[in-house]
Amino acid sequence: MQTTTLYDQDFYAWTQRQIALLQAQQWEQVDIENLVEELDSLGKQQRQELRNRLGVLLGHLLKWRYQPEARSKSWFYTIKEQRERIRDHLSENPSLKPHLPDAIAKAYQDGLNLVGRETPLDPRQLPQVCPFCDAEIFEEPLDLEL
Repeated sequence: MQTTTLYDQDFYAWTQRQIALLQAQQWEQVDIENLVEELDSLGKQQRQELRNRLGVLLGHLLKWRYQPEARSKSWFYTIKEQRERIRDHLSENPSLKPHLPDAIAKAYQDGLNLVGRETPLDPRQLPQVCPFCDAEIFEEPLDLEL
């Protein structure tokens, strides 16, 4: 079975074949075109993971700030968990740090959508650009007194 055909028919088998070829240094048999595409996709997934986690975090920070009467233990722990996961993700992928301002700007829109879905708040009445500084996003402790 040709490598390109294997890529289309059984992705896992293709990955194992590429690993074996690379380990054996059989460069001429490596499926370069598809390998480059997959590596690019992996990089994009890491940026998307950061944006997704930031969107959840920012949405919950908005709920926490603009709906103090509805604060819950669940919101508190969602904020805590997302902060921890983002810290871990950035620790494992430090080259994403320069992309944080752009990721925050894009994720903030997702946060507004989350607020619109999960609360009676109208996202159009909230700030349309992220009102939180880095310390508020990543570090500022929350009061769990409910």
